[in-house]
Amino acid sequence: MRVVRINSRNVIFLFIALLSTSAEETHTGHDTLSAFTLKEANVNTTPAYSSKKEELTGLCGPSGIPCIELSGECLKCIFNYSCVYGAVYDAQCSVMEHGDCIRKKTFQKKYMCRYCYQTDHWEHQCHQKNSCSSVASPQQYYRTNCTVNDDVLCLGRRKFMKNLPCNWTVGYRWSTALIFSITLGGFGADRFYLGHLQEGIGKLFSFGGLGVWTLIDVILISMRYLGPADGSLYI
Repeated sequence: MRVVRINSRNVIFLFIALLSTSAEETHTGHDTLSAFTLKEANVNTTPAYSSKKEELTGLCGPSGIPCIELSGECLKCIFNYSCVYGAVYDAQCSVMEHGDCIRKKTFQKKYMCRYCYQTDHWEHQCHQKNSCSSVASPQQYYRTNCTVNDDVLCLGRRKFMKNLPCNWTVGYRWSTALIFSITLGGFGADRFYLGHLQEGIGKLFSFGGLGVWTLIDVILISMRYLGPADGSLYI
């Protein structure tokens, strides 16, 4: 019978070789998994937003309207930036390549000498927000995005930022609140109507503060000092 002698040095070399093979397989498996995940992500990914050209194509697409009636976003106009503020001028306009309309594609259109952010409030649309209090003192303002109306020509960018006063409403009527306060104020009806639930409960179980609280609320609502709990305005 032949006896095989195992050298300790050989055992160490064999152990290192096994570790190297295991690490290589693990690394290869990780790379394969990463490549598979990336491939799946590429297959399932869709664009988060359309390009500016696609957006304008949808805005200025087939409509059958005269070219002169297209939105300002669809026109390329030459303005006189050395004009006198408030004066009316003629701009040479042409339809952009993505615009589709009838009649002449090159024409003159009148405009007032002013930048887009200087247009009147009825000449642009702004994104309304209700994240501020309309009854705060001093009055609060918020900054929002505004876009000039389609039929208005102006200098500079047609989209701009603007500070607007916080004066939003959700439909609370001052007359209704006052009637509730006079007739059912002792039961907290006015407070419940305006959204002041905790005060309404306190007013209900104290019988309107034995009449004192009821009288005070009538005065506060009549002076419009007491308004809706959400910070909006009466209509």
